[in-house]
This record gives sequence, structure tokens and C-alpha cells, in this order.
Amino acid sequence: MSTYEQKVFEELKNWEIEMTKRPTLWNKAAKSIQTKINEKIPQKVHDVITTSMKQMIKATLLGSEYTTKRTTQMSAELHERDEKLMERLAFYKKTAAVEGAGTGAGGILLGLADFPLLLGIKMKFLFEAASIYGLDVKDYKERIFILHVFRLAFSDPHKRKEAFEKIVFWKETIHEFPEHPGAIDTINWQELQQDYRDHIDLIKMLQMVPGLGAVVGAYANYHFLEDLGEVAQNCFRWRVLMEQNRDI
Repeated sequence: MSTYEQKVFEELKNWEIEMTKRPTLWNKAAKSIQTKINEKIPQKVHDVITTSMKQMIKATLLGSEYTTKRTTQMSAELHERDEKLMERLAFYKKTAAVEGAGTGAGGILLGLADFPLLLGIKMKFLFEAASIYGLDVKDYKERIFILHVFRLAFSDPHKRKEAFEKIVFWKETIHEFPEHPGAIDTINWQELQQDYRDHIDLIKMLQMVPGLGAVVGAYANYHFLEDLGEVAQNCFRWRVLMEQNRDI
């Protein structure tokens, strides 16, 4: 094992501790508030948002394979893949920041448009990240893995340990899904959209405040991609090392 891989092992161990720790008092308080807000929202509204998010993600999952090009050689070392990811992540963070500033400066209507635009940027980044680490993004099973990475990145702190274990024990997790592309329809989409919205709602409301929208939008989108990048890198590193039959 190289010195670099030993360093990565230590980073993954620390990340595992972070992903499996218990929710803080702040997390519990925030969850209570979000639950009360969600209970006030009519089920029909939840259904519309769930369907919209499901269709947006499915469209990205089914279409990104055609626009994602392999950017690293199959024989590339782990440190080369990490370097390439950081290069592409920098691009996506800038793209998200520009998009957030533009929609944030446009008031409520453009602020609402930020939701699907940012979601598309995040999913496109995940496809490219998966390709960098050698995953075959044309394989529907790998697309489901990508969706689990997304879920972990924006998971409720109370569900993070469960979402993390789905990644760690991927060989067992994938057996939970039918052996055909329609497996994606078995995802709990309402839970996914609520966790995602709970994660971004407060900052996105500030994005619609006149005079603050552009600054908040750029800052928020930049850091959402930064957080997603960290989770994605560690998930794909884990996959690479697992497939090399190394215990983490």
C-alpha cells in the first residue's frame, strides 16, 4: 500500500466517525421544527414536490450517461483520481455559485428556478465524479449508487448512519433492488425530497430576500457543492478500496 493510500485510509476512518456520530441537540431541535413545518404542508403539496423531484432526478440519472465522458485512465492511481476530482469540483462550485447569484438577484420567481437548476448541477457532478473513480455510469446499478451518494450528502442527521451503511455495505445494498432499470422506482422519494428540502430550505428562503439574494445564492450554492464534493470523494474512494479487496 502506498503512503498516499495509507493517508486516505486514515481520512476515511475519521469520516466514518463523523458519519456515524449521534445527532447533536441542535440537530434534534432543528428536526423538530422541520417536522412541524412539514406537518403543516398539505399532502397534495408534498406529492407535487415529490413527483417533480423524482422526475428531475430520474431525467438526470437516465440522461447523464450520454454527456459524461471518462476523464481518467482505468489504470490511474488513487491520487490521480483525487486530483482530477478536485479540478472538476472547482469548476462545478464556480458554476453553482454563478447560477445562485443569478437566480438570487432575480427575486422570488428566479429564486424558485434555482431548485431544479442546482439539482441538475449536483447530479451532473456526481456522474462525472463516478466516472473519474472508474464506475460505469451506463450501468443502472451504478446510477443507484450515485443516488445513494446524493442521499447521504443531504441526509437527515438522524438517518445519516443508516445512509452511510448503505454505502459501506454496497454489495448487500444493491441486492435490495430488482434486477432491472425500474429498480429506481423503489426508492422512497418522499423521504428523499423532504430530507433534501430540510437541508437547504432555510438558506434558500434567505436567497429570496431583496438585496441579499445574489450574495446568499452564490455563497450557499458554492458550499452545497463543496459539501457534496467531500461526501462524493469519500464514497467513491471507499468503493475503489473495497474493490481492491482492502479492509477499511
